[in-house]
Amino acid sequence: MANRKWWILAAMGAVFGLLLLDETVVGVALPTIKRELGLTQIETHWVVNAYLLLFAGFAAAAGKLGDIIGLKVLFVLGGALFALASLASGLAQDAVWIITARAIQGLGAAVIFPGSLALITNAFPSDQRGMALGIYGSTGATFLSLGPLIGGSLSDLLSWRWIFWINPPIVAIITIIVLTFWIEPKRDEKKTAIDLKGLLTLVGGLGLFVFALMQGPEWGWRVPTVWIPLVLGAVFLTVFVLIESRARQPLIAVGLFRQPDFCAFNLVIFIGQFSKVVMFVFGALYLQDVLNMSALVAGVALLPAVAPTPFIAAPVGKLTDRASSRLLALGGLLATALATLWLALATTWGDYLALVPALIVWAIAQPFLFMPGQRAVMNAVPAGMQGEAGGIAMTSRLLGGVTGMTVSGTLLASTEAYWLVFLTAGWVTAAVLAYAWFAMARQPRVPSIQRPRS
Repeated sequence: MANRKWWILAAMGAVFGLLLLDETVVGVALPTIKRELGLTQIETHWVVNAYLLLFAGFAAAAGKLGDIIGLKVLFVLGGALFALASLASGLAQDAVWIITARAIQGLGAAVIFPGSLALITNAFPSDQRGMALGIYGSTGATFLSLGPLIGGSLSDLLSWRWIFWINPPIVAIITIIVLTFWIEPKRDEKKTAIDLKGLLTLVGGLGLFVFALMQGPEWGWRVPTVWIPLVLGAVFLTVFVLIESRARQPLIAVGLFRQPDFCAFNLVIFIGQFSKVVMFVFGALYLQDVLNMSALVAGVALLPAVAPTPFIAAPVGKLTDRASSRLLALGGLLATALATLWLALATTWGDYLALVPALIVWAIAQPFLFMPGQRAVMNAVPAGMQGEAGGIAMTSRLLGGVTGMTVSGTLLASTEAYWLVFLTAGWVTAAVLAYAWFAMARQPRVPSIQRPRS
């Protein structure tokens, strides 16, 4: 069918849109959720981070599983899990319920979202992938731009629960399109196993490390229930890297990261999501907690941070097929760093209008952080590894979200200073810019993947 690839692109854009919608909708609704369910500040942060943590921990495994059992089967199963967990999140009555449901929702997201990149990459030839990713990003960005307004409107006019209940019908439509139009490509029959040791050490390490950092401000850093998980988490993550470097069929092909430019592009994707969490979670909290806006007004106030993106995502995607990915990514990093540092200063003035120029610059910079990196990562592997490559790119992105939520939540819980949250995000972005400047010294080339010999 001639238009098959366009149906797939439309469906995967909607998939990506759900991810972006979840980021902006939940951030605006958090104060309302906190108040109605009686959550503590740390529990409120876990509503976001439980989702991101499971998402990040299982994204790479889901990408690999798609290479093994097929993207169609995986997508249908993951979509069902995501929809059911979304329904459960909307029915939550207390902290344990909503955090558990959000974690399961993150697991469902881990299954379907990495596969979306693989489906697009397989559906389009290499010389059209930048354009396809641009449309993919633009479709998702449309959801993102509506997120603050939808989240604020639902929270104030109906109920925050509807921010989760809108997911199941969208997932159902996407699943029908995938079942109708997707033709499974030939798979590598040798890939018959998931790296369970790698999966357990990655999820265990991330879980322990993030748990310790999140609970440290509330429980104290010297208590054993904080410092022991912190140390064990670091040990597990170190063991994970050692396991992956020796595995024949690793969860994450760490050999890819031996190429500095490949590593740098993943780091750019990482910092892009770090910055998004800071903006849409802590920016929304600042508007409501400090400037005393309602959820609806805060949603409108965040529109400058999202409205430009749908109009520039597709052109940026086309530009990545022609221009230097290095220059595009570096420009995005510079603009993001400057905008975030300006926000750090402006939040000390307590004047919303002072935030607007930085919000607009930040929004324009976002596609430049994701489009070049995604194209470079997906083009860096053979066709049979597209699911794995999508998992790596998505893991980098989600680890940025987990790290951003953890670091920013810890800073805010410890200091109650929003300016420090934005200042830290700005300097971290500047540090990535400095690294990428040297690591991307040449046009990225396809890294060689060397599997350990049996």
